[in-house]
Parts: sequence; structure tokens; C-alpha cells
Amino acid sequence: MTSPLSRSRSRRAPSHIAVRVAHVALGGLVAVGWLVLPLAGAGADGPAAVARSTGVTAPPAAAPQQGTSTGDLVPPLVAVGAAGALAAYGYARRRRRATTRTTPGGGPEPTPLHELDRQGRQLLVDIDDCVRVGAEELGLAADRSAGDAVEPYVYALRHAEAELATAFLLRQRLDEAEASGRGPAEDDSREVLEEIVARCQDAGRRLDAAAPGFDQLRALERNAAAALEAAETRFRDVTARTPAAEVTLADLHKRYAPATSLPVVGDVEQAKDRLVFTTFHLNQARQYADRGDGAKAAAHLRAAEGAVGQAADLVDGVDRLAAELASAAAELPAALTAVESVRNAARERARDTAHARPSPASAVLVGQLGRTEALLCGVRQETAAGPYDPLDALRRVVGAAEGLAGAGGGDVPNGPAHALLPARSALLGAAGFIGTHRGAVGSEARTRLAEAARLLGSGAVPLAGVRRADELAREARRLAERDVRAYGNPAGGLGGAGAGGAVLGGVLLSDGDGGPVSYGGPRTRGRRSASFT
Repeated sequence: MTSPLSRSRSRRAPSHIAVRVAHVALGGLVAVGWLVLPLAGAGADGPAAVARSTGVTAPPAAAPQQGTSTGDLVPPLVAVGAAGALAAYGYARRRRRATTRTTPGGGPEPTPLHELDRQGRQLLVDIDDCVRVGAEELGLAADRSAGDAVEPYVYALRHAEAELATAFLLRQRLDEAEASGRGPAEDDSREVLEEIVARCQDAGRRLDAAAPGFDQLRALERNAAAALEAAETRFRDVTARTPAAEVTLADLHKRYAPATSLPVVGDVEQAKDRLVFTTFHLNQARQYADRGDGAKAAAHLRAAEGAVGQAADLVDGVDRLAAELASAAAELPAALTAVESVRNAARERARDTAHARPSPASAVLVGQLGRTEALLCGVRQETAAGPYDPLDALRRVVGAAEGLAGAGGGDVPNGPAHALLPARSALLGAAGFIGTHRGAVGSEARTRLAEAARLLGSGAVPLAGVRRADELAREARRLAERDVRAYGNPAGGLGGAGAGGAVLGGVLLSDGDGGPVSYGGPRTRGRRSASFT
């Protein structure tokens, strides 16, 4: 197979030949001129002819004058001019090559691979944020609009989601290849990165193009009254639920192992911080609306909507974890019984095989049976000893089921169903954390989260697929927490009280005027920033 590099080089060959032929022709013309011009000068300036009239003889020719005639200067001048023309031509060509340097394919010099990688990662973050904000604001608009009115903006968002999902999948495959030590060739990596950039840019353009029409649909600048009322209602609801979430969190500390509630530790405090921010900006929006300043009212209202939405997500996360732990505790006995049944049957087969004809496969199964026995005994001891982590215990039991199946011990009935609960818990927990800390979370955590969601959303998922999704979701959470620790605590600026948390949560942009984010692509999502100051 011919490489792109060699194919490009062969296409450019005719242009190089044409340039060389032109150089030869120009050199030949200069040489001919150099030879002919002295002869022409000699004919014009030679001795005077003898007159042929009868009886008259021309006077003798005057002695030659000392010095150089005008004709003698022509050849050197022509040579100097030709040399100057060639020098100017060569200089112009070199300048043109320097300013429009080309690759063997004839296009502009490609972006360095490391810069293309950086662009792709940043675009994944930006478009993921745009999609998240678009879904949030579209939900608010749908509550007060007819279904057919929001349809074009739903379609634009779905298109962006599809492009983003493909871009995340490409990024995941590239990361997996690099992690395996068998990374793709540079040309292949470039092709993948260019497609990631192209898909993200296409998604962003589609959302940017839909933003003006969406503003007309929501009409926040013209009439913020209805949106203000809805935001205030939601604010009161979340505020009322926050003390109950504190009680739930305290109950989790008592009923389960200390590590069980770690995923939601601090969420209630962050919810309160977002509510403080919401209070300030709802008041600002109301004041500007009363003054008739629709643009500023819309900017502050949009900030309040984003913050109260994140406060609700943080409170929901505590309640969701409590429900997941209760479900896992209820499901664990059935999972233990199912795995023990398969283990017992596999143990009998292994014993019979060992007596009849020992084989490497039977040795592998015997080893796995020993590991399974130790794991199941450990889980039973934990559940009997006192507070434990039901999700972690169920995850380990499912791991034992996967190990038995892999060693030929047989499939555990309802194994994928038992694995789904911890996997979905990890996925929803990671998604909630990234969504409420997206101002600090980079592309790596988002890529792992997208892959976990893809695996769990593909219909009937085998046990190995569910386990892989669980692993990726937990890795996404770890990477996101790492990014947040590195990001630190952003200082509040123009956003008023709670602005640091709003920047961390991506409610406010961290650059420019730090205004609120809105439905749209990277160019338009911060369009209300100018009205926020």
C-alpha cells in the first residue's frame, strides 16, 4: 500500500520539472543575448565606408578615440540586469516558500502533533460543557414552550451529542492503544486527532447557529418574569430538601462503613454554597427586571438557573446513593447464593476431572475456586461483623462470578443483573461529580465516563462489559477528583457570594468577564457575559 507521503510526492513531481525547464530556458536566452549583442554593436560602430562617387575620395578616417563607446556597455548591462532578475526571482521564490511552506501533499504545513492533541482535548471539554448546558437550558425552555417550537434546538443538541460521542470514542481508542504500548503510527494518530477536532468543531458550529433562535424562544431578555418565577420555585424546593439531605448523610455514616459515604461527603455544603449564589443572582435579576434592563436581568437569571440546578444535583446525589446502598444490601444475599451454587458445581467437576485426567485447564479452575472461596468468606464475615459497604461487597461477589466464568466454572445466573447496580452507581456518581465540577475537570475523565456510558447503554450487556463499564466509571471519578485537587479553590470575582463554587461548577465562565453559560457552542455560550458586569 502506497503511503500518503509517497503519493503526495508523485503528484508534485510535474511542478518541479516545469520549474527546472523554465530555469534552463531562461539561462539559454541570457547566453544567446550575451553572444549576439557584441556582434550587433560592432556593425553599428565600425570604420566608415569608402564613398563610391566618381573622382571623389573620402578623407582618411580619423584616428580611433580612446575610451568606451555606448554600444560596448550594452552586453555588461544586459548581463547585470539578467543576473538581477534571476536573483529577484530566486529571492521571491524563497520568500513564498517560507511564508506558504508546504508538505509533500501540497497543503499548508500540518499542525504539530502535540498541538493537535491539545486542541482536541480542549475541544472535547468545551463541547461536553456546551452539551451539558444545552440539555439543562433546553429542559427549562421545554417546560414553557410547545413541543414543535423546541424541536429544531433538540435536533441541534442531539446532533452535537452524536458528534461528541464519536469524538470521545475515538479518543478512548487512541488512549487504549497508547496505554498498551502499541500506539498507532504518527500518521494514524494525526488522522484520528484531526477527526476528533473536526467532529467537535462541527458540533460547536451547529449549536452556535441555533443559539440566536433559541434566545428568541426563551425570550429571557424581553420577559424574564415567568422564568424568574420558575427559578424561585425551584430554589425554594431545593432549599427545603437540603436539611433532609444532611440527615440522610448522617444516617449513612451510622449504617455503613465510613468509606461508603465518601462519594457524597461535602455535597450538602456545596449545595448550600450554590444556593447562596442563587439567592444573590435571583435578587439581581429581579432588580434589573424591575428597572427594565432585560439584558442584565437575563444574565443574572441564567446564572441563578445554573446554580440552583447544580444544587439540586448535589442534593439528589446524596439521596441516590442512599437508595443504591439499600438496594445493594437487599441484593447481596441472592448474589452470594448464586455464586456459591456455581462454585459448588464447579468444585465437583474439578474433583472428578482431577481424578480422571488432570489438565492445565483443571488446574486453573482449582486455583480460581480457591480465590473465590476466600473472597466469599471475606464478604460473609464483613456482613456479619457490622457496618460494611454493600456496593463494594456486591462488586466483589460479581468479580468472583466473572472469575469463575473465565476459568471455565460456568456462568452465574443473573450475573450481569447483579453487576449492573454497582456499575450504574459508579456511572451516575462520576457523572454527577463531573457535572458539578466541570470547570476543573479535563478531557481524560470525561472520555472514560463517556466510554462507560456507551458500554452500559448498548442493550443487553454481558458480564464482562458491565464490569468494564464499572471500572471505567470509577476511573473517571478518580481522574476528575485529581483534576479538582489540582485546580484548587477559584476565588470569587464579579459573581458575588458563592462565585468560586459557581466557577468550579462551570456555571460561570472562568475567562473574560466570567459571565453565565447559555445554550450554544463555544462562540456563543458566553454571550451574556457583557451584561453580567
